[in-house]
Amino acid sequence: MKTVKQILESKPSYFNVVTPDTTVLDALRVMKNENLSYVIVMDEEKYQGVMSEKDYSRKVILEGKDSTNTCVKEIMEDDMLPFIDINDTSDKCLAMMNTFKARYLPVLDDQHFRGVITLHDIMRIILAEKISTNSLNFFNDDY
Repeated sequence: MKTVKQILESKPSYFNVVTPDTTVLDALRVMKNENLSYVIVMDEEKYQGVMSEKDYSRKVILEGKDSTNTCVKEIMEDDMLPFIDINDTSDKCLAMMNTFKARYLPVLDDQHFRGVITLHDIMRIILAEKISTNSLNFFNDDY
């Protein structure tokens, strides 16, 4: 079982950071450039929240807003996401994601933002563990 610290160390540095006043269109460009479904919203060094493609579709497209005139702070998830500690485990991440129906968990280390654990990060760990224990047989004729 991996710790959150180990998961973050295995991920590349994040470059998907925007400010609260960034336009939604510019945030979407960052998502596209980084090939991610979310951006981290920071005000200088202070974590503010996460804006995801889901936020965009529900709070801009469905509400008829203009992504060139709408700021990230107007649609981002700020207080809805639970935080995870850097010393917690991948199992705790999965449990929290399930409990809170969250796809992203901001990571804190002594009250300092360190990154985001995503549902995809956890899925990769689970698959890697299953493959390493040979409990997944991708070459089974039953598929």
